[in-house]
Order: sequence, then C-alpha cells, then structure tokens
Amino acid sequence: MFFFFDEEPIATPTDKALSKALSLEEETNYSESLFESIKHINEYGQEFWYARELQIALEYKQWRRFESVIGKAILACENSGFSSSDHFANVGKMVNVGSGAEREIDDMELSRYACYLIVQNGDPRKKVIALGQTYFAVKTRQQELIDNYDKMTEEQKRLAIRHQMAEHNKQLVAAAKDAGVESNYDYAIFQNYGYKGLYGGLGAKEIHERKGLKKSQKILDHMGYEELAANLFRATQTEAKLRRENIQGKDNANKTHYEVGKEVRDTIQRLGGTMPEDLPTPDKSIKQIEREHRNNLK
Repeated sequence: MFFFFDEEPIATPTDKALSKALSLEEETNYSESLFESIKHINEYGQEFWYARELQIALEYKQWRRFESVIGKAILACENSGFSSSDHFANVGKMVNVGSGAEREIDDMELSRYACYLIVQNGDPRKKVIALGQTYFAVKTRQQELIDNYDKMTEEQKRLAIRHQMAEHNKQLVAAAKDAGVESNYDYAIFQNYGYKGLYGGLGAKEIHERKGLKKSQKILDHMGYEELAANLFRATQTEAKLRRENIQGKDNANKTHYEVGKEVRDTIQRLGGTMPEDLPTPDKSIKQIEREHRNNLK
C-alpha cells in the first residue's frame, strides 16, 4: 500500500536564512509562512495585518523608518484614487515596558492592498521585501479573481479555486493535527478517507490511475473547476466539523473526513450532478496554466 501526498502534508517549520540559495519553491513556501503567520481576521471575517508586526517581518529595526515607508504607501494609495482610511486604520496598542507597567504605542491595521503598497515602497535591497512583493501581489490577484468569478473563463475559475484549496488545506492540516493526526503517514491516510467518501470508495491511488496521472503529479492540479469546487467543500466542511465538535483521535478524524466526503457526494447525487470521478480531466494542468499566465505577463 502507498499513498500520494496530494494535499499539503504536515510539516515542522524550520528557520531558513533568506539567501539566494533558496529555490523558487522554497522562497514561495517561506513567504507564505512568514506573512500568513502574522495575518489576523476581524469579527467581520476580513483579513488584516498589524503594521508593528509587518515591520518586524520586513526587518525594519526602527519604527520611524518604517513609518516613512507607510507614508509613501498611503500617498500611493490616494494617488490611485482609493481612500487611504479604508486600507490604513490607526489603532493604539498597549505594550509591556517592564515591572508590570504598560504604555500605548501607535500601530495600524493594514489591508492586503496596504501591505502590497508598503512592500512596493520598501527597501529593494532587502531580500524579504522582494518576497513580500511577490506574496502580496499574488494574493491581491487571487482576490481579484474571486471577486470577478462570474466573469472568469474556465481556466481562471480553476486557478481561483485551486488557490483557495491550497489555503484551506493548510487549515485542514492544522485541524487534523489538533485531532491527533500527527505524522505525514497518518495525514495521507486521513486524506485518503476524504477521497473515498467523495469518490465512492476510490482513494488517491485509484483516482491517479483513473486520471492517467504519474505518481508525482497532484490530483488537484488535474481537476476541472466543478471537481475542484466539490473538493474545496469537502475540505472546508471537514475542517469546520473537526473543530466544532472537538473531534479527537486519528480513527475519529478519519471517519469524520469520510463522512463529510460522502455527504458532499450524496448532495451532488441529489442535485442530479455528475459524480466527481466521472468528470473529465482537463487537457492542461494548473501548473501549465500558471506558466502560461506568467509568460503572458512578461
């Protein structure tokens, strides 16, 4: 028996120096982890970053120097026709100054667009600034795709949902780990249960074979947007159920993933939809589409 690590396996974060020795994939993973780790979600479900935390991530030692960069970003925002107050919100923060005493310091809540403008105006000599420029540019583009979903081509829909799937799989990994799914091997089994529920008993190996994929190719990169959407629903609902019901133990987590996958399958059947294993495999993979889009931007 063997398993395919199609969804993101559990990994222990390691500190790596920001140097030209990093591969493109390593840089992407590093910047994802770095900027995602300081992202916050407010009560309205909106994401934001604190300027003080972004300052540290971008390796600015002095607040006044970083404040100067923020000032340039605010000006760029206003020159683009946007209201800076929608993206840069002044907030105060209490910090411990020792012996139990606290004092208030200036801070800001920043939108993704604000962060994008900040890194665009940051010190170009810093390696982390370049990583930030890539990260926030990509995330801003992804959101634009999501906001304009109805106007998208099928390829654009696939890209948008695949990127969402990558984000939600990270949350599913975390929820599974909290439930007791600790090793990569355990997670591969957990993942397989979800596929079996959704695909009528077919696991990752069988889906690979059905799609004619190599072992190294990811199933999610070879799905149409309808199949991707079904898997996105499976992932989000499993993560929510694991957390909502505080499910503990590998066996219970596996059972939950299977049941949610089967419930999604049953819903598709009730609606008269096509079963995911019977949906056509697109001619182009997500990786091919991404390469074409990158080349078109050059």
